[in-house]
Amino acid sequence: MDFALDPPTGIGPLRIGMARDAAAAALDSLRDPSAVSGSDRPGRHVVRPSGLMISIDCARDTLEAVELGRPSAATDRVVFRDLDVFALPAREVVRRLRAHTPVEADPDDPASFTAPDLLLGLWRPFAADDEPDEEQGHFFSSVLLARPGYDDTPAQAAERLRQNP
Repeated sequence: MDFALDPPTGIGPLRIGMARDAAAAALDSLRDPSAVSGSDRPGRHVVRPSGLMISIDCARDTLEAVELGRPSAATDRVVFRDLDVFALPAREVVRRLRAHTPVEADPDDPASFTAPDLLLGLWRPFAADDEPDEEQGHFFSSVLLARPGYDDTPAQAAERLRQNP
């Protein structure tokens, strides 16, 4: 199954800004009822048979972010504009994303990247760009799609409120 990242709207039935109960129901609809994982946590995350983990973050009874963890089988794909974010090496994903939008390396974690205009975050535990056999560092491990301001510092949040009362 393909999961299309649609920033800042959401992923499939998971829509940023939807009510917590609706988000939990949408998340449940992504579970494979024939292969329920013991790792599933209703209303928080599901793990599909491919190993793809889909996690939701709700605050103030509203869906604020969706995170997807890299599947171990190709039966599920996470795509942005036909770019499979988990099948290609991280360096190539960043290169192709930069054709659409600015992408910044995380100053505290150079193995991770953010596309701030898309509200997308891409993470891997370490960089191993030249080591394809080192999957955890060569490929991204997770992608996060969030509401505007999700990662704001307190100062950034105050500025956002000042600009948009």
